[in-house]
Formats: sequence, structure tokens, C-alpha cells
Amino acid sequence: MFNNTAMKQYIRLLRLQQWLKNIFVFAPVFFSNNLLNTTYYLPTILVFGAFCLISSSIYCINDIKDAEADRNHPKKCKRPIASGMISKNSAAIISFICALLSLGMIIFVPSPNTIWLLTIILTYWIMNLAYCLKLKQYAIIDIFCIATGFVLRVLIGGIATGIWISQWIVLLTFLIALFLALTKRYDDFCIYEKTGTAPRKSISRYNSTFIILSIAIVASVTLVCYIMYTMSEAVILRLGTQYLYLTAIWVIAGLLRFIQNMIVYERSSSPTKQLINDHFIHLCILGWLLSFVIILYL
Repeated sequence: MFNNTAMKQYIRLLRLQQWLKNIFVFAPVFFSNNLLNTTYYLPTILVFGAFCLISSSIYCINDIKDAEADRNHPKKCKRPIASGMISKNSAAIISFICALLSLGMIIFVPSPNTIWLLTIILTYWIMNLAYCLKLKQYAIIDIFCIATGFVLRVLIGGIATGIWISQWIVLLTFLIALFLALTKRYDDFCIYEKTGTAPRKSISRYNSTFIILSIAIVASVTLVCYIMYTMSEAVILRLGTQYLYLTAIWVIAGLLRFIQNMIVYERSSSPTKQLINDHFIHLCILGWLLSFVIILYL
């Protein structure tokens, strides 16, 4: 029987706070002006749950693989496996159970595209397994793997509901994820520079100038891509409004806030924590959502 302390460690192992990333599966419903269509809710919620479980499976594998390195990291040393609170064998069993439950949820999604849904989930798992074992050791490839994972989230949301995914949403998802991954690498490099200990093997192939320039490029391309999306003739005709460009102000503010946290306040260690704890980012997200909903639905 688990006591409270053990249960807390297993919950930490699953990284429930990281499940926030999986809200990208709802993007197809939101951007297609179908937010009020309840028939899309069940398949989207099921694939959301499946992605939460499959991502937790990967987090377990990652922590097993990185246990030794994590013990030398100022923050990661407190992770359940690195701290010795959970054994590698127990974590492996939890990983297997999560993966199995994820595949089970996919089977129950009311969609004629079950094979494609399973393919995406397995592709995500295999890609991230390769990432944990080897790919994260290579600069640029590592952040591209992360960004591709977010694109797979959007794709599975579209396939589960039968909603067509535009090239704009795919591009924007990839760019935003790439931007966030780069801010995280900047934090890793700062730790490496201060302590001499590399949080990950690929970090020695980055430096602050390269990361900052890359972030500036990706942020600029993201903003241009978003504005082009809001002013696209096809999008205007499909959504029935020409005022989506007004929501760009919130995107600009959000991107600048992430950069400010990274460079000025040195708070780039976890984009997820920023999304949870930063009130300015909350304001940007709320403002963007409200303006989007008002323009599309009212």
C-alpha cells in the first residue's frame, strides 16, 4: 500500500503539470469555429487523455535514462528517481502501464480514423524514445523533436474530430514550440556557464549568442506567420471575419514577456511553470482568448 509520501513521488514522476502542453489537441476545434459544437468534445477529451498518459510514459523513461546526470543538476536532482525515492524498475512499470492505458483510450475514441490515431500516438512515443536515448544529445535536432511533438498533438486533435488542419496552424504550432524550447535551452546554457556542469550533452553545442539570435529569428517568424494567418483570404472566408488581426497584440506581448523572463529575470527554466505562475502571461492568454472568442463567436 502506498503512503502519502510515496504517492506524491509517483505523481511527481508522471509530471502532471506538463499535461498542460497537451491542450494543443484542442486547437483544431477552437480555430475551426467549432467550440460550441459539443459533438467534438468526447473525441478531443479522449485523445487529450491519451496524450497525457503517453507523455507521462516518456517522462518516466527520460528520468530513468537521465538519473545519474540529474543528480548533478541543481534542480533535477530532486526528481523521484534521481533522489532515490523511486526505483528504476518501478518507474519502468509505471511507464509501461501509462503507455498501455494511452493506447486503450485511443481505441475508444469515436472516430473512423482509429488506425491513424494509433499511428500518431506510437510515432510520438517512438520519436521521444529516440530523443531520450540519443537524439537529445544533438543540438538543433533536440529542439526540433520537441516542436514536432506539439505538431503531432494538433494533428491528432484534427484527425480525431475530422476537422481539417490548415498549414497555418501546423506552422504556428511548430514555431511556438520551437521558441519555448529555445528559451529552455538558454536556461540550460546559463547553468552550464555558471557551474561548469552540463544539464544535457547537447548544451555544449549552444552558446548564449546563438540561442538569443535563434529566439529573435523564431519569434519574428512566428509573429509574421500569425499575422499572415489572421489576414489570409482563405481564413477570412472560412471563419467569416476580417478582424482576427487584432488578436496579434496579445501574441506580441506574450512573446516579449517570455524573452523578458529569459534575459532580464532569468526565469526561463520551465515554460510550463511560466504559463502556470506568470500573471502577465495569464493576462496575455486571457486577452487573446477573449478577443478570439468575441471576434469568432459573438
